[in-house]
Amino acid sequence: MDLRQRFETLTTAHIADACVRAQLPVRCLGIHAVVPGARIAGRVLPARHAGSVDVFLEAFEGAAAGDVLVVDNGGRLDHACVGDLIVQEAQTAGLAGVAIWGLHRDTADVRAIGLPVFSLGSLPTGPLAIEERPADALTSARMGEWVVDSTDVVFGDDDGVIFVPARHVEDLFLLAEGIRDKERRQAERTRDGETLRDQLKFDVFLANRAENPALSFREHIRRIGGAVEE
Repeated sequence: MDLRQRFETLTTAHIADACVRAQLPVRCLGIHAVVPGARIAGRVLPARHAGSVDVFLEAFEGAAAGDVLVVDNGGRLDHACVGDLIVQEAQTAGLAGVAIWGLHRDTADVRAIGLPVFSLGSLPTGPLAIEERPADALTSARMGEWVVDSTDVVFGDDDGVIFVPARHVEDLFLLAEGIRDKERRQAERTRDGETLRDQLKFDVFLANRAENPALSFREHIRRIGGAVEE
């Protein structure tokens, strides 16, 4: 499956809503592209940073074309852990992008390279000390509250990144595409003058909720086949 091609007409929001619909954990992280509009889609290539870039070079040794380097730097904001040389090497290795729970540097050069890079932001300094490298440095990466590994796929766009189990990707794509199409039809109807409230039978929801205060709007939407939250 060509993940990037399949993701081309979707967003991370569509994937997140599909996860909700499929009752899977929504594993999102608010990191953003160095170049707005950049997108990533690929298998997770994990690496836990401990003050030295050798972990990234070692990760590239076992990388497959289209992988995304997923860097765990503990969300630290006191130094950058990825710069232009590592991004250039990732591109040379055939990777589809880099996602960092931490900071990057060499922003101008990273932009010029053109490989999508997502991070918490930038800072001029690299790490000032070497720490003990964890035993699982190349098998998993913590991204915020989530731990991901090579059995996961990462998608990224202007809203951030989301991680999903590779074994569920096809089902999630189908759900996401259905949600996308339904929302597009609703948007077209709104532009034609039919309010979203009318489309989603909001008056019916209010009446039903008056009789059953436990009724959620999400439950109502599912009953009528609409889409707005998931």
